[in-house]
Amino acid sequence: MRTFVAIEIPAEICSRIQKLIDALRRAPSDVRWSRPEGLHITLKFLGEIPVEKVEQVKRQLQSLQPVAPVAINIAGAGFFPNDRAPRVIWLGIEAPPELGQLAARVEQSLESLGFPKENRPFAPHLTLGRIRTSDGLAPLLGILRQQEPVRIGSFTAAEFFLYESQIASGGSIYKKIARFPLTPEIARAG
Repeated sequence: MRTFVAIEIPAEICSRIQKLIDALRRAPSDVRWSRPEGLHITLKFLGEIPVEKVEQVKRQLQSLQPVAPVAINIAGAGFFPNDRAPRVIWLGIEAPPELGQLAARVEQSLESLGFPKENRPFAPHLTLGRIRTSDGLAPLLGILRQQEPVRIGSFTAAEFFLYESQIASGGSIYKKIARFPLTPEIARAG
């Protein structure tokens, strides 16, 4: 079972992202666009794990001490690794240090189950699309620059999820396996 830990993006934010993607699609570029309803802020990618290990992951994540909800602003856009040789179009995530701390706590708690720590620092973002070839890149860049400053909106993350990723012909389908509230009050109400 292919799994990851992430924060869900609210529907109203996904709708705004869809409008941005629709604008970017006007460029005759070779991009595999993300489905906005599948966007999420990845805290930890786990990869393929046996079904029996899922319960261990759930228990570890449930044992995390609750933290305050995290204010998240989606703003800014760009390319990985850069504008000259882009492979990914992304939206930026602005958040207080608590988001990085949450990712670090998730990472640390799962390390005891054999999930290796990431070698690179936590860099939250939303992947809008993956660029297959550089064909039509200049018009795409032009349309993106016309959208600047890119400001999608804000929300408060009060929970995160363990997801299963199922590969499908139209792109991966994500299914929530378990929910983890960030505050004790939400945990009791949920």
